[in-house]
Amino acid sequence: MWWICALLSALFAALTAVLAKVGIRGVDSNLATAVRTAVVLVLAWGVVYFRGGLDGIYGLTRTNWLFLGLSGVATGLSWLFYFRALQLGKVSQVAPVDKLSVALAIGLSVLFLGEKLTLHTGIGAGLIIIGTLVLIWGQ
Repeated sequence: MWWICALLSALFAALTAVLAKVGIRGVDSNLATAVRTAVVLVLAWGVVYFRGGLDGIYGLTRTNWLFLGLSGVATGLSWLFYFRALQLGKVSQVAPVDKLSVALAIGLSVLFLGEKLTLHTGIGAGLIIIGTLVLIWGQ
């Protein structure tokens, strides 16, 4: 089931890039990010509410709050820079560079979370990096 969710995530991420590129025309990229974030906020809290998950908020620890908060800061900064990059470049340039996050996440997970770097994972991350370079150099 995880891979279906991951594929849907990839599909919606791709739609995000294309829809955002159209949506930011003539708009400050920071304002566009704020509008997008407000929509995400309402959507996320709506899902939590309708799935009956609001009570879970009382079980969050300080560590949960700290790292979820830091993750939110990282997400916000990522979105701000992503929208600015979309405003300045082509989707076909910005999206591949943005997806370098996959290779970076693998490296960070090995460094900070102690995950094992297998041969397949290393080759996959290397191919992502090479693929990104091919895509951006060809433009």
